[in-house]
Amino acid sequence: MTLEEIVKFLREKPYAKEMGAGKLSKWFECDRETIYKAKEILKKSKVKLPKILLLDIETTPLEAFVWQMQVWKARVNDEAVISRWFMLTWSAKWLFSSEVMSMRLTGEEVKHEDDSRIVNGIWKVLNEADIVIAHNGDNFDIPNINTRFIVTGLPPTKPYQTIDTLRIAQKQFGFSHNSLNALARVFGLSEKIETDFELWRRCKNGDEEALKEMETYNKHDVEVLEEVYLKIRSWIKGHPNLSLYNDSEIGQCPNCGSTNLKEVGNYFTSVGRYTVHQCECGAMSRSRKTNISKNKTIFTATR
Repeated sequence: MTLEEIVKFLREKPYAKEMGAGKLSKWFECDRETIYKAKEILKKSKVKLPKILLLDIETTPLEAFVWQMQVWKARVNDEAVISRWFMLTWSAKWLFSSEVMSMRLTGEEVKHEDDSRIVNGIWKVLNEADIVIAHNGDNFDIPNINTRFIVTGLPPTKPYQTIDTLRIAQKQFGFSHNSLNALARVFGLSEKIETDFELWRRCKNGDEEALKEMETYNKHDVEVLEEVYLKIRSWIKGHPNLSLYNDSEIGQCPNCGSTNLKEVGNYFTSVGRYTVHQCECGAMSRSRKTNISKNKTIFTATR
């Protein structure tokens, strides 16, 4: 690989920058001096990316007494609830990291409906994140995680931004189905592990083997989520601006943080004209300042 290609790779895969020059030189089939130069270029650019966490949780269903018609209306009084839901497993990974972190309940913890140990675990991970990605995260994962935090007696984590891949799929595209597995299938990516409600039933009964299966299922979901996110990343409007997480004066793609941008035209509003750049990832972005001369007189149409 060329020096430029190595720099690009290290910029996109932050974990690789921590590897030794010897290992990287063998990986890229180059000499150590080239690796040293690549790391120096990255150091001088001062381009730092935020900590982006991909996350998924699995919970128990709640148990309740219901009247026949309530099965369809899905209305259950609080007094009819026998057993409330709690977290069974969680899985997470830092973007581009090869490690998937996870925790699961033991059979004994399930019997006591005590998820405090793993809830504390996910609190520590979330507290490090700048951006959190989850499928249906805004409506399910994040609110449910926060619920377990407050019930367990934990304070809020430090603030983070969220990216909900389900909401993006629904808002920006017209797929026939927007489930994580449906998106993975249409993109030709790895699909979710096939399972059914029986797995949740076994987990609720404290079956240790079922809990292990659930953790494996959960971890694979996070890997699928990463693939789906990277597939749609360049299309995400309003993506958290990655360039704001460092003080580099070099222009960066707001979606992926790359500095490899090219000018492709202009974007026009009723009173301004802005330079448009396209990143190597495909994402489009525009300058914040207009490229129209300050001396130009501009009129707008009346309404």
